Amino acid sequence: MFNITKMKIDKPVSEVFEAFVDPSRIGGFWFSSSSERWEEGKVITLRYDEYEAQGEIYITKIDLNKKIVFHWGANEEGNKVTIILNEQGASKSIIEISEEDFNENDENIISVMLDNKEGWVYMLTCLKGYLEYGVNLRASLIH
Repeated sequence: MFNITKMKIDKPVSEVFEAFVDPSRIGGFWFSSSSERWEEGKVITLRYDEYEAQGEIYITKIDLNKKIVFHWGANEEGNKVTIILNEQGASKSIIEISEEDFNENDENIISVMLDNKEGWVYMLTCLKGYLEYGVNLRASLIH
């Protein structure tokens, strides 16, 4: 069981890659903050100040300007997320995010996967707004 979400960003892949891995930039579109630069083998603490929440991810693979793979949780206990950055000319990128390892026996699997997909679409929309227009939409979603 997995979800795939894609979006075109009118920026070079190097700029999109840095938005994810640079702790000073991630607050512009996704989490409030990141404990440090994302590198292979690191456990990163991500914070949502608006919800007084935080969580950890374990970075399992980084291919510069091409791919980021992580698991939710410090011990790879959560779903696996793969972010692929595809260059589309000098200043365009297609960002593809797949999340896998959902529990297909979960009685709420449909709502879990729909909520997950909605989250990735929202994050990519915020990334597009941040990189292309300099706007911060990150905290505008109300649950």
